[in-house]
Amino acid sequence: MTSRILADVAASITELKANPMKVATSADGEPVAVLNRNESVFYCVPAEAYEMMMDRLEDLELLAIAKERESEESISASIDGL
Repeated sequence: MTSRILADVAASITELKANPMKVATSADGEPVAVLNRNESVFYCVPAEAYEMMMDRLEDLELLAIAKERESEESISASIDGL
């Protein structure tokens, strides 16, 4: 069975066990695919990249809510009335 590897850098489970920090930093801030018997089993993602992904997901969720609500009837209001 083949699987797609969605990272430019890959490391084996054995390499990860031997030196986790070396594997984590080997891709200069990019994700590292961790392989077991040449199949990707998970990705080691630096904290900064993970935070950016979570921010992007939140933005996409908010966009979906906004698009869902854009056809709703609007209500006029003044700042003084609030």
